[in-house]
Amino acid sequence: MKYAEIIVDISTQALDHIFTYAIPKELLSEVHVGCRVVIPFGRGNKEHHGYVMRIKNQAQYHEDKIKPILRVLMEADLVEEQLIKLAYWMKEQYGSTLIQALMTVLPVKAKSSGKEVRYLHLEIDDRKGQALCLEYEKKHYVGKLRLLEAMRKDKVISKALVKHSLHIADSTIKAMLRDGIITERAVRTYRNPPTGEAAALPAHRLNEEQQAVCQSFWKDYDAGIRNTYLLYGVTGSGKTEVYLQMIEQVLLSGREAIVLIPEIALTYQTVQRFSSRFGEQVTVIHSRLSKGERYDQFERARKGEVKVVIGPRSALFVPFAHLGLIIIDEEHETSYKSESPPKYHARETAIERARLAGASVVLGSATPSVESFYRAGKGQYQLLTMKNRAAGAILPEVSIIDMRKELEAKNFSMFSRKLHSLLHDRLAKGEQSILFINRRGYASFVSCRKCGYVVKCSHCDVSLKLHGKSRLVCHYCGYEQVMPVTCPECGSSYIRSFGTGTQKVEEQLKKEFPAARILRMDADTTKGKEGHEKLLTAFANQEADILIGTQMIVKGHDFPNVTLVGALAADMSLFEQDFRSSERTFDLLTQAAGRAGRGEKAGQMVIQTYQPEQYSIVTAAAQDYEAFYKEEMAYRSLLSYPPKSHMLAIFMASEKQDKVETHARLLAAFIRPFCTPKDKEHCLKLIGPSEAAVYKVQDIYRKLLYVKGVYYEDLVKVKNRVEQYCMEQEIVKDTRVYFDFDPMTMY
Repeated sequence: MKYAEIIVDISTQALDHIFTYAIPKELLSEVHVGCRVVIPFGRGNKEHHGYVMRIKNQAQYHEDKIKPILRVLMEADLVEEQLIKLAYWMKEQYGSTLIQALMTVLPVKAKSSGKEVRYLHLEIDDRKGQALCLEYEKKHYVGKLRLLEAMRKDKVISKALVKHSLHIADSTIKAMLRDGIITERAVRTYRNPPTGEAAALPAHRLNEEQQAVCQSFWKDYDAGIRNTYLLYGVTGSGKTEVYLQMIEQVLLSGREAIVLIPEIALTYQTVQRFSSRFGEQVTVIHSRLSKGERYDQFERARKGEVKVVIGPRSALFVPFAHLGLIIIDEEHETSYKSESPPKYHARETAIERARLAGASVVLGSATPSVESFYRAGKGQYQLLTMKNRAAGAILPEVSIIDMRKELEAKNFSMFSRKLHSLLHDRLAKGEQSILFINRRGYASFVSCRKCGYVVKCSHCDVSLKLHGKSRLVCHYCGYEQVMPVTCPECGSSYIRSFGTGTQKVEEQLKKEFPAARILRMDADTTKGKEGHEKLLTAFANQEADILIGTQMIVKGHDFPNVTLVGALAADMSLFEQDFRSSERTFDLLTQAAGRAGRGEKAGQMVIQTYQPEQYSIVTAAAQDYEAFYKEEMAYRSLLSYPPKSHMLAIFMASEKQDKVETHARLLAAFIRPFCTPKDKEHCLKLIGPSEAAVYKVQDIYRKLLYVKGVYYEDLVKVKNRVEQYCMEQEIVKDTRVYFDFDPMTMY
């Protein structure tokens, strides 16, 4: 008898441990580590799903007390054993139940109905076929005769063609199958996501900087050294070509590569570049694929039918058996951090997966995250640099416009005089422009000028945003209502929208440049499966003169005819309640500048701001990452923020306000004694409890605790103690408790 240790597919803290089940003899060949099984669970033996974590020859309980596995849902292989180890690591490092971690790394749990094409094969030789034709003709078997004559010409015919074009009845096909004259076979076809038509292109000739970077990587790889590299290259320095040549080397060694990109908006152009080099070896995975398409891409990767997978964060878990390289492009992006438990960061998780698989990791960015640059400085990552644009292109000329002075000059437009003049110039020359603002919708909020009333969501503690002329929308829960004609509070008619969004920018542009062809790209205009691709293709084909959008339009795109980029309200992100706000502002502005002048024509950027002296804006305009990093690290060090120290956010949420308040105080009292150890080096600092920035979302109340410490391991110990305490005190019954290490956003 063999036994399986199984984690039950129930995402609760109370059941976050292993249960032992017997493996029936008839299932011995099917049960493997990582496979999903059906088991009887609890007193009523209700059927539940579970994952096999380990197989052993002996059990610690008596055989009579051990229940058997009922059936297997999905077989596993060696790569899934590796992914299960990764799930263990994620649970420990980030805090979640084991089943939550498993469901993250094994996202394709059950086979969806696949597509199959069925073919009929002729199984007799031509001499016998001729004799049968004479027999069918003599007996007036018209259908059999027509099918056999067709199959004597084509030995294999699709069943659909036989039924619909030759008009052969099912009964005729079944009779010939029964007689052994023909056989029927199914061929599985994959639902492949569109990757666009890309002509095969040879490798570009590398410039000196690109060649040095590749040589450094190749030398290590050939020597069996698997490092983590930080590729710091200015916008337009040719990082994508470096990625392509690194992957080419890895594929030649018989291994596979994963390329992570931060958003779906980047997928189309990226896939085009990779498809032109590697053809059908490339596929894409992202959240807009159907369940069937997603399953098929995982199956193709599992079977080795594709060698390069491109996609956002979740693509990290494709089941490649011979993974050789993970590339994370735009590694500074916050979208690499998961927003649901386990709140893992793709950067650290990729490094761990690479360690398990014996692969290398390349982190690429023109504006590396402060954490990555800090680790490179400490020697934890190997720094590779490219400080010049490829093909002799130069960085754009950047102008900072003080909008306070525009107001003094009686310019009340959202466009500065310089930006207006440059837009007019580009339209006259037939060149393209990009305008970005980090806000979608029409306006920021709706308020009464008489009494100050702000229209808020009835389910969340946030103001509603105006979309179009009369639709108010909550960006947290999706609640909608009609724009009020009068103030609900005082009855005044002085209720108006305030602020600027992408829709309002589009409306103003149409007024000031009526002949311009304008595209708007934000979350509202890119709904649907191929929303991003259609807009980006149209702009790439120069079907529009000006592209307006949120931050998604300034990341990674390459439009050679774009020579002007304008940042409206560039300092908007500086006002976020977040210690990373300056870093985000610098990243956005630097990335935005990088969209201009990527072709033969020189580029310009205009930064409109009310804080022209702020260091992130000044250094972004100068394209000086090192100067920004020096200023930012001084600030982080002073206040003990990552990467100088680490932070653990303990997030509590409940539908019952009194419960979340009580439990927040209990957890703070429990943690406080751990914050005064005798060893000052391992001293922790507790902040809170406090209300989240948005206290109520979808009628759920939210509280926070923050714990700071120099060593990550100390915070992991706090997390483990809090998890245990929450179960012992039954806090989890009324309040959900989540953990987030080094959070990318302050709650």
